[in-house]
Amino acid sequence: MKLWAGRFSKEIDKKTNDFNSSISFDSRMYREDIEGSIAHAEMIGECGIIDKSESAAIIEGLKGILADIDSGKLTIDPNAEDIHTFIEGELTQRLGQTGKRLHTARSRNDQVAVDIRLYLKKEILNLKAQVKELITVLCNKAKQYADAVMPGYTHLQRAQPITFGHHLMAYAEMLLRDLDRLECAYKHTDSMPLGCGALATTTYPIDRTITARLLGFENICQNSLDGVSDRDFCMELASALSIIMVHLSRFSEEIIMWCSWEFKFVELDDAFSTGSSIMPQKKNPDIAELVRGKSGRVFGDLMTLLTVMKGIALAYNKDMQEDKEAVFDAVDTVKMCLTAFTPMIDTMRVLPENMRKAAANGFINATDCADYLVKKGLPFRDAYKATGTLVALCIEKNTTLEELPIDEYKKICDTFDEGVYEAISLENCVNGRRALGGPASVNVAAQAERVLKAIN
Repeated sequence: MKLWAGRFSKEIDKKTNDFNSSISFDSRMYREDIEGSIAHAEMIGECGIIDKSESAAIIEGLKGILADIDSGKLTIDPNAEDIHTFIEGELTQRLGQTGKRLHTARSRNDQVAVDIRLYLKKEILNLKAQVKELITVLCNKAKQYADAVMPGYTHLQRAQPITFGHHLMAYAEMLLRDLDRLECAYKHTDSMPLGCGALATTTYPIDRTITARLLGFENICQNSLDGVSDRDFCMELASALSIIMVHLSRFSEEIIMWCSWEFKFVELDDAFSTGSSIMPQKKNPDIAELVRGKSGRVFGDLMTLLTVMKGIALAYNKDMQEDKEAVFDAVDTVKMCLTAFTPMIDTMRVLPENMRKAAANGFINATDCADYLVKKGLPFRDAYKATGTLVALCIEKNTTLEELPIDEYKKICDTFDEGVYEAISLENCVNGRRALGGPASVNVAAQAERVLKAIN
């Protein structure tokens, strides 16, 4: 029986019903739908809109339905129009006329709005916990490898020496901002729409503060049109999730490169790699590749939400049924990616010797060589030219700045002396960069501690 059947003289076409139905995806909100209904029943009982004995019976009936669904005793009917219809129908079947009183002073519009807000509030907390877990792994690994020198890159060209710990902390900082974005999305989701009705509240003497308190909402939607007709909190969450996926995707790209024989900076644990069906030597970083690929899926969910909402007039429109599959998929995808990504990073084997070798062969201490001359009084442009000439000489002789004899240095610029070797030591180059945010090992350790403190 459709909740709106009174106006119609015949049953809806079967194919139309399937097209119209949302039970296949909104059934996951059965718990939230029952929670919202219990709060609504208690409120209309307290306000004297229905008899308190009927309110109590409805609440017990709803708790029984929840217990039966949780235990598997009651199966959600896939032919129901939506989860709200199914639960109300089951309640009426159990309680008769009393069950029909539940929907007094309520619309499916404010009902679905409260369901999705309740559901997403829980999921945002789950997501925050997962992001914090990844940040913790990154900080602990950063402290472990605060001294592991590696090349820093610009344009994917070796640029200046940093440490592996410093590199990891860059992602920790990004994820820290992702936590802020999730917190902001939570704040904007934490407003209670129940009581907005279809669009214009109700003439019944309801008390929305009661339902807000019972459901744990910090705020109440202050405009009934806005409460039922906007999904900006869904868009905001999908945006935050998309940015998380940007960060995970960029990190995945580096993991994929670092695993290759051309880099060989890290090796993934066998539990987070796969092989080839034909090439026995292969160890593929499939988890990282899947995370990188799934980023596009989450971006698509955001585009779906933006497109659905951009052209619909106030208040509720059926288009808005499309919000759930998109935001649910974005949440599910990011949770799945974090579930696989975090232990992959935690268990990967770091190869600092290979990083150090790559750093030494990349002339990434050239800037420090030029700075050495500047500190001795040479203008920077002259120092830059002299150092560039030295790099060309090293390439020609297949050697490094650290290995080049001092006589060769002096042939190009007689300002050089033996002190240059200390100045261009990769470890000194890194640890000399103690400016706030720099890669010195003491900075990395302090940064990791600061971030860990921020999330605990």
